[in-house]
Amino acid sequence: QVRLVESGGGLVQPGGSLTLSCAASGIIFTMNGMGWYRQAPGKQRELVAQFTRVGFTFYANSVKGRFTLSRDNAKNTVYLQMNALKPEDTAVYYCNNDLGDYWGQGTQVTVSS
Repeated sequence: QVRLVESGGGLVQPGGSLTLSCAASGIIFTMNGMGWYRQAPGKQRELVAQFTRVGFTFYANSVKGRFTLSRDNAKNTVYLQMNALKPEDTAVYYCNNDLGDYWGQGTQVTVSS
């Protein structure tokens, strides 16, 4: 079975940067459809970035120009480089595919001064 482990979260000041990693163990799978979601307390889960199955990378308008999605297929790892972080980016970040097949524990990102 596939297990996704998110890491790289932490506390960062506004304007700072973090890189999140999502490592898949177990069954090898395709990165098509993989992306990052986030959820803040009391808020709906939001898709922030995704490798779509039709060949382009999607970014939510709220993160466009600040976040970059990347991957290493050989390592079954997807990354989210987050720059110019804002307090409103504070959330638990999860990786998953577009079908929601592999929800893990997520990693907490807190942007605060």
